[in-house]
Amino acid sequence: MKTLLIGSLVCICSAACLPREAAGALPRSSPEAQGVSSTRLLAFIDEADEKLDSLHSFMLVRHGHVVAEGWWSPYTPEARHALYSLSKSFTSTAVGIAIAEGKLRLDDEVLKFFPEEAPAEPSSQLKSMRLQDLLRMNTGQQTEPPRPLDQSWTKAFLAHPVPFKPGTHFHYNTSATYMTSAMVQKAAGETLLDYLRPRLFDPLGISSPTWELSPQGISTGGYGLSIRTEDIAAFGQLYLQKGRWEGKQLVPEAWVEAATARQTSNGSNPHSDWDQGYGYQFWRCRHGAYRGDGAFGQFCIVLPEQDAVIAITSGLKDMQSVLNLIWDHLLTAMQGATLAENPEGLATLQHRLKRLTLRTPEGDGRPGDVFGKTFRFPPNDSPLEAISLEPGDGERVAAAMVTRANGREQRILLGRSHWLAGKASWNRFAEQPAAASGAWATDNLFVAKLCFTETPYVVTLRMTFEGDEVELATETNVGFGGTRQAILTGTAE
Repeated sequence: MKTLLIGSLVCICSAACLPREAAGALPRSSPEAQGVSSTRLLAFIDEADEKLDSLHSFMLVRHGHVVAEGWWSPYTPEARHALYSLSKSFTSTAVGIAIAEGKLRLDDEVLKFFPEEAPAEPSSQLKSMRLQDLLRMNTGQQTEPPRPLDQSWTKAFLAHPVPFKPGTHFHYNTSATYMTSAMVQKAAGETLLDYLRPRLFDPLGISSPTWELSPQGISTGGYGLSIRTEDIAAFGQLYLQKGRWEGKQLVPEAWVEAATARQTSNGSNPHSDWDQGYGYQFWRCRHGAYRGDGAFGQFCIVLPEQDAVIAITSGLKDMQSVLNLIWDHLLTAMQGATLAENPEGLATLQHRLKRLTLRTPEGDGRPGDVFGKTFRFPPNDSPLEAISLEPGDGERVAAAMVTRANGREQRILLGRSHWLAGKASWNRFAEQPAAASGAWATDNLFVAKLCFTETPYVVTLRMTFEGDEVELATETNVGFGGTRQAILTGTAE
C-alpha cells in the first residue's frame, strides 16, 4: 500500500525577491519612475489583504515596466494558475491570428464546419449562426448547451435550441467559446494550444502553458488554460501595445481594436463592470478599461488611458470587490508624469510584498487523547474512509494528517502558522501541488487548510474530537455549486 508523503517541505514565502530574469521578460522599475505612488500601492495591498484574504498574486505594469508584484504564500511566481474564463481572451486571440492567416472569417457559418454533427433538420436560426456570434456571446441560445462526458460537445451544441436570431440576444455561453476553439482546430489542423504556441506563447515567453481538452481532443477554449501571473501581464501588455511585441506584429492591430471594443450591449448598470458591454471574448470596464477575466477572480485588466496593465489571480466569490479596490486605489496612484522617488515608501511597499501570505489556522489549544487513534467513517460521497493525526515537531509542523480515500493513504504535514508545500489530494481534487497548514483552535478542535496552489481552491477541515468520535466539517473557499460538504462522523478503531 503506497503512502504519499509530503516530504522535504519548506515554507513558501512571497518570491518577489527572486531574480526577475528567471521569472519573465518584462522589465522592472520603481513605481515613482513610472508615475505611480508607492504609498497608494501599499494602501491597495493593505486593504485587499485585510478585507479579502483571497488574492493569490498581483502585478502592475506601467509604461511597459513592472512596478509592483507580489504573491501570497503559498502561491509563487513560477507556478501556473488556472485561468478559468480568462482563457476565452486567448481563444479570441487565436481567432484573430487565424483570420489574418486566411484560415477563418468572422462571417463563417458555424454549421458548415461540422456537417457530420449537424441535426438532421437544422433550424434556420442555427443555419444563420456565424463565428462572430460565438465571439460576441450572441448565439441566439437562451440557455448554455451542455458539455456531456458521453457525447460530442460539438454535436450537443448544434442540437441545442436556438430560439433567437443569432446576433440579437446576449447570453454568456462557455460552450460557444468551445465551438470557437473547435473551428480554429478544424481550420488550422491542430489544437488551440499547439496553434498558439509559436504564434503567441513562445514570443511572449510563456513557457509550459497547459490547456484542458474535451473528450474529443479539442482545447476547451472557454476555460482550462493555466499560465503564470507574469504571463497574464505580458498578454495584457501585448494588447496594450496593439498586438505588437519586440518589433513584431503578433496580433493584427485591427483585431485588438475590434476584440476589445463594445461589440454588444449586456446591461445598463453604471456601477457594474459586467454591464459595460462585451467584445470578442473581452469585457468592457468602467474608466475606459477592458479585461479578460475568469471565475473566482482571475484578471487581465488593460487601462489604455493610464498605459497600464494589472494581472491578478485569486480565489474569491465577489469579483466586483477587486475591481472596486482597483478603481479606488490604483487609478489615483497613477499620475501623468514621473514622481519624486520615495525611498522610505518604496522600502515599506517592497517589505510588505515580500511577506504576503494567505491566513493560516491559528490557536493555542492543548489536544487530549487524540494522537495514535484512527477514526473511520461510514461510506460517504467524499469518499473519505479514515483520518488520524500525528503530533508535530513543536515548531514548524503543527501535526501530520493521515487520510485514506479510495483505498489510498496519504500523509500531509501541516505547517504551524505557515504553509508547508508538497502534493496532496482531497475529494474531487486529484493529487497535485498543494500546501497545508493547521492549528488547534481549542483543546478539542483542530483546523487544517489545504491550498491547491495551481488553482483558486483552499479546503478548510474542522475536526472536533469528543472521546472516541470525530466530527469533520469540510468547506471550500469557492465553487460553482455548494462549497460545504456533509458533516462526517468517524469512530476510533
